[in-house]
Order: sequence, then structure tokens, then C-alpha cells
Amino acid sequence: MAERVYIRRTSGLKTKEKIGYAMGDVASLMLFSLVTSILQKYYTDVLGISLWSVLILFTITRIWDAVNDPIWGRIIDKRKVGANGRYRPWMLWLSIPLAISAVLMFLKIPGLNAEQYFVYACLTYILFEMLYTGVNIPYGSLASVITTDEKERNSLSVFRSVGSVIGNIPIMLLIVFVKIVPENSGKITLAVGITAALSVLVYYICYRLTRERVPAPEIKREKGETGKIVKNLIKSRPFVSLCVAAMLLLATQMFVQSYYLYLFNSYFNAQWLSTINQVATYLPVAILMFFMGKFAKTVGKKEICAIGMFFASLLNALLFILKTNNPIVFLSLSFLSGIGNTFFFLQVWSLVTDAIDYNEVKTGIRDEATSYAFFTFTRKIGQTIAGVLSLLALISLGYNETWVSDPTSVPLTATTQMYNYAVLIPAVMYLLMALILWFWYPLGKKQLEKLQDEKENSLKELFESKEKNNQ
Repeated sequence: MAERVYIRRTSGLKTKEKIGYAMGDVASLMLFSLVTSILQKYYTDVLGISLWSVLILFTITRIWDAVNDPIWGRIIDKRKVGANGRYRPWMLWLSIPLAISAVLMFLKIPGLNAEQYFVYACLTYILFEMLYTGVNIPYGSLASVITTDEKERNSLSVFRSVGSVIGNIPIMLLIVFVKIVPENSGKITLAVGITAALSVLVYYICYRLTRERVPAPEIKREKGETGKIVKNLIKSRPFVSLCVAAMLLLATQMFVQSYYLYLFNSYFNAQWLSTINQVATYLPVAILMFFMGKFAKTVGKKEICAIGMFFASLLNALLFILKTNNPIVFLSLSFLSGIGNTFFFLQVWSLVTDAIDYNEVKTGIRDEATSYAFFTFTRKIGQTIAGVLSLLALISLGYNETWVSDPTSVPLTATTQMYNYAVLIPAVMYLLMALILWFWYPLGKKQLEKLQDEKENSLKELFESKEKNNQ
């Protein structure tokens, strides 16, 4: 008897299921945005851990986390497909432990010194990242088993990206209403606890509203297959180029989210502006999501993403030239820059499935979670790059505890250099992404049309084989 997870129809998704799929990233970003936005500032300003110690902490823990990703990928891929699918159950099993680990990261235990807080931070951050990976890899693999239709995958990518923006809202509110200072440690823990509890509920909604439709081919596991899969991934030009571009995208996003807290606090003397800047950056998502399918169909996913990143780079270069201290001008240009990087932001998950499809067509091997795990491996390297850039920038500026209590005491030369870092680093990163997508990533509009035909033929053969075996 065939397992219930398999049904023939892989297209015709309803909006309800697309929303359900997006809920997975809403839940993930409710927790992950804590790391990208306030964790670094919490470590330095609330726990009193030195900048150099935080740099060491982020480097060690994120490298380990990156190595941990492929391990999770193989564990997930080797699990037999059950009645509820291969990927969805992980959201049920790990969402509560993940929520608890998030709270532990922001729990200030009285009486510890800086060195003890450092050890505590290392342990709790590693625990959080391991559990987050255990949920995020199966969720990231889910799109390709929901549907094989190219348009629907584009739509799922857009819904997921919109979900990530919605997931950032709780942390935006936290930044507005709770200043990241030692006396507010209890309020921070409470806010994180509420956010974590909500994430469990949202993960459950994702689980309930999604289905795994696409049949997984029966694979005879062989000794040394992991090495073979890794070798194929490394040789894949679409996969490697997209990994590098996505790594830079996440590195830039995390750098901006964490570093801009310091920028708006010390340069503009208004921490709450960081939330307004995030709104200005992500507002284009709400606008362009309705037109993304048409843009991708008319221009091509690769093409529109590369053009958008080049535009975003130009806007940040303009901010560097202007050196404005007017927050309205800064936020306006940030909004325009956000329009540019929104194309890649909305399409990145669709591009991932395209690259994995390409590998399957060329090699006949599809280990979804393993491929996605190596993709997230490079994104975790991006996290490390973001943390290193942000912390080294602050160290070079001479950042210290007096900047926390009295932002007006920061030297003018330091704030000017802080501004330069804030706009120049994204300008360079966006330009690199534009060049990678245009010249290195090969799956343009015409190549994708050919890939879609090959993929449909391969799936047809798989369905026919399964039906024959079930008779």
C-alpha cells in the first residue's frame, strides 16, 4: 500500500496552504531576529561581555553551527518518510525545546562575572543554534515536496519572504519599547518569552496547513554516499554561486540589523529609529510581492535579482557620498535601497529549489535536506562574517560602556567613521551579489524553461513507476 504522504496532484495550491507555509518562516524569524538584531548588543551592554570576547564567541559558535548543518541534513534525509511526511514532523518535535533555548539566551543570572557570562552565553547560543537548525532545515526542504510547479514555487518563495518580514515585527516592537540596557534585563527576558511561546503556536499552524505531495524516490543507501553528494554539490555551478550570493545577503542583513542599533543610538541619538529603518527596508516587500511573479516571468529571476542588487549598491554609495545627518534623508534612501534588494530577498528560496532541481536532473540524486543543509552551512558562514564585521568596526571605533549611558559623549570622528562603515559595507556587499548573480549563477530565464521541461519528464516517470509498483 502506498504511504498517505503521496498524492498525484502537485499543482493547484490554495492560498491557505501558501499562508500556512509562510507561517514556518514567521515562527523562525520571531526567534532568529533576536539573534540578528539585539543579541550582540545584549551581550555587550547588558551582560557586560567585552567586544573581543563576543567576537570570539560568535566566531567559534557560528563555525560549529555551520559544521552542524550538514550533520542535521543527513539525519533528516536518512529518516524514512512517514504518514505525515519527512519534514513537517520536525516542527512539532523541536519547536518547544527551541523556544526554551531562546529564553535561556536572554536570561541574566544574577551574580555572575563577565567570564562566567561568556561561558553561559556560549552554551546557550550553541544550544539555540543546534535546535534552530533542526527545525529550519526540514522547513527549508518543505517547498520542493509541496509542489513541483515553477510558478507555485515562486509564489511560495514570495510568501516565505513575506513571512520572514512579519516574523521580525515582535523584535521591532521590543526595540521601540525596551531599551537594551542592564536595568531592563527582566523586561527583555519577558518579551523574549512571549515571543518564543508565540513561535510554538505559529509552527503548529504551519504543520497543520501544509502537506507533502511530491513522492520521494526510493534510494538504496550506500557507504560513502554522503561524500558523493557533497562532491556533486561542490561541482554544481548554480548551487555554489547561489550559496555565495545568499551568504553575502544574510551577512549584509545581519550586519545592518545589529550594527544599525549602535548607529542610531550614537550617530542619530535615537535607538527607536532602528525600527523605522527596518520598516523602510522591508516595506518594499509588501509592495513588490504582488508583482514579483510577473517580474520573474517577464525579466527572469536571475536577471531581476542581479539588477536589483546593483541598484541597492548604488543607493548605499550615494549615502556615503552625502554623509547626511538628517534621519529623513537616510531613511528615504534606505527605503529605495530596500526596493533593490527585495527582488533577491523574495526570490532566494525559489532559486535554491531551482539549483537543487538542476543537480537532480544532472546527477539523478536528490537528497533535499542534505542539499539545503549545505546551503544553510554557507549562510551560517554569512552570520559569522556579519558578526566579525560588526564587532571589528566597533572595536576600531573604540566603543565602550560610556557610549551606552551617554551617547552624546561619543567623539565626532568616531560617529563619522561609524556612519561610513554603515553604508560602505552594504554597498560593497550588494555589488558583489549583483556580479555573482549576473556572471556566475547560470540559471537565467531560458535555462530555467529548459530545466522545467526536464524536471516534469523526470517526475512523470517517477509517478508511473510508483503506480506500477502499487498495483
